Amino acid sequence: MSKPDAALHAQSLDIASLQTAYREGRLTPLDVVDEVLRRTAEDPNCVWITRLSDEAVRRYAQALAGRDPASLPLYGIPFAIKDNIDLAGVPTTAACREFAYTPQASAFVVQRLIDAGAIPIGKTNLDQFATGLNGTRSPWGACRNAFNPEYISGGSSSGSAVAVAKGYVSFALGTDTAGSGRVPAAFNNLIGHKPTLGWLSTTGVVPACRSLDTVSVFALTADDAELVTSVAAAFDADDCFARKQEGHGFDFGRVTSFRVGVPKASQLAFFGNAEAERLFAEAIERIAALGGEIVEVDLQPFLDTAKMLYEGPWVAERYAAIRGFFDAQPDALLPVIREIIGGAERWSAADAYDYGYRLKAAKRQCDAVWQDVDTILTPSAGTIYTIAEMLSDPIRLNANLGTYTNFMNLLDYAATAVPAGFQTDGLPFGVTLFAPAHQDGPLLRLAGRMQRALGAPLGATGLPQPVASAPLSLPSGQVRVAVCGAHLSGLPLNGQLTSRGARLIAAVESAPEYKFVALPGGPPFRPGMIRVGTGGGAVQMEVWEMPAREFGSFVAAIPAPLGIGVVKLADGSTVQGFTCEAIAAEGAEDITHFGGWRAYLAQRAK
Repeated sequence: MSKPDAALHAQSLDIASLQTAYREGRLTPLDVVDEVLRRTAEDPNCVWITRLSDEAVRRYAQALAGRDPASLPLYGIPFAIKDNIDLAGVPTTAACREFAYTPQASAFVVQRLIDAGAIPIGKTNLDQFATGLNGTRSPWGACRNAFNPEYISGGSSSGSAVAVAKGYVSFALGTDTAGSGRVPAAFNNLIGHKPTLGWLSTTGVVPACRSLDTVSVFALTADDAELVTSVAAAFDADDCFARKQEGHGFDFGRVTSFRVGVPKASQLAFFGNAEAERLFAEAIERIAALGGEIVEVDLQPFLDTAKMLYEGPWVAERYAAIRGFFDAQPDALLPVIREIIGGAERWSAADAYDYGYRLKAAKRQCDAVWQDVDTILTPSAGTIYTIAEMLSDPIRLNANLGTYTNFMNLLDYAATAVPAGFQTDGLPFGVTLFAPAHQDGPLLRLAGRMQRALGAPLGATGLPQPVASAPLSLPSGQVRVAVCGAHLSGLPLNGQLTSRGARLIAAVESAPEYKFVALPGGPPFRPGMIRVGTGGGAVQMEVWEMPAREFGSFVAAIPAPLGIGVVKLADGSTVQGFTCEAIAAEGAEDITHFGGWRAYLAQRAK
């Protein structure tokens, strides 16, 4: 049964709300796309390059008829596609009419989403050939900010961000090479997730810098972005840059104690925007209130790396992406795009190698920071400009927008842009969380906590945030192991854990079902836990979490009679942990009454 018009007009398109409405039978996909078509009948913000015909959109919705909403993860969810990403039967322009072609097949990622039940609405405006962070560089017009049309939308994924912010679609695909999936999110009060390079296939995507490009996700909430990412992130053997997902490691997004790097105050640039400076300080306070231990970090190596992107030979990769077209029709490009890409001619192959070596050295230096922090928080952009300001000084101001974004793909980091409040003039401000590759899950979960703590409405819709969704399961790749002896914190073998990237999760107690003995030999001295039917006691333990790829070598180093088995804890749960062969108890000192190895060692030292 269709909703009354007034209720449907006010319907939030966040995925959680639509899924609830579908499950309860209050909406159908056809209801939703009819409402989307109504909302997108006019385009004052220059969002679209091609909006699909009403009939084409309805055909996608009708294809879901008779399907159980629970059978598809994105059942009936409308989405938009940046127009450098292929949708079968619809022209791909990259914001250049002369370049346009009509693909027979959809991009790998787009097809994944459609197969999951998502409904494409159209192809969105962008800075031509995805070259720019501002959204003004398009023959289809400067895309206008969702909050104030005099201001830039951010780019290059301009139309994708505004389509989500205005409530035209539930999510949108962008691309991100230098910040194109994060700057527009910040300027339109959205989540913008730039996945780990290679997680989302770029088959069917017009490249900018192919070695650095990733498809990105704009969404109203972090939960929505995580769901879309989990559906889209499948290994594509036809994409030579594709990578399989690895475990994300310590899930700092779900715990109440984690380490957050923030740049030194002297390294922050807000370009005279005191409002942005104030809002960033508030974001630091917000993340600290969520349990973040604030650690000052030196951002200069990252900023130096960022300069390589446009001041080094990577601009030649932009030329390589469209070389045939550029050489044949250079005048088809906008002057500012032609100037940027044309700068490729100054770089030689030797320069490319030289900068490749420099980047390797820079990454080694920058990666050292992860010994001290779990994630780093920066502004997404230091300020925002009017369209008029941007058009009057396009190169310099665009470079300012990339201050905190240009280094990210060069260094192979994952990043999530998060809403962080509003200036007094009503324009949004955003921050970015970033971490090493494959940390997408923790970033999105922490982003969700920050977004909920802020409590701002969704995009530019004025609608409230939905109740948080159930946790998703981007792969953790972690194994938890309970230790009871020399591997405890501060004891001689603890380094066998920490050297493998293990993190302490919790101090726990076993169920009262274990005989605890001091094994002969040493140093290092070791205990053994043996599960018994009667006469056992509880043992103090620690649970550690380590990457699964490290677990095999850890287990291989454990000498008999010890091994790894299943340990029952006091709360009734189980975890892999140290156990001991029963035969080892013969002749060993029974230390069960001490309740733990530390207590035994303390008594032994007297």
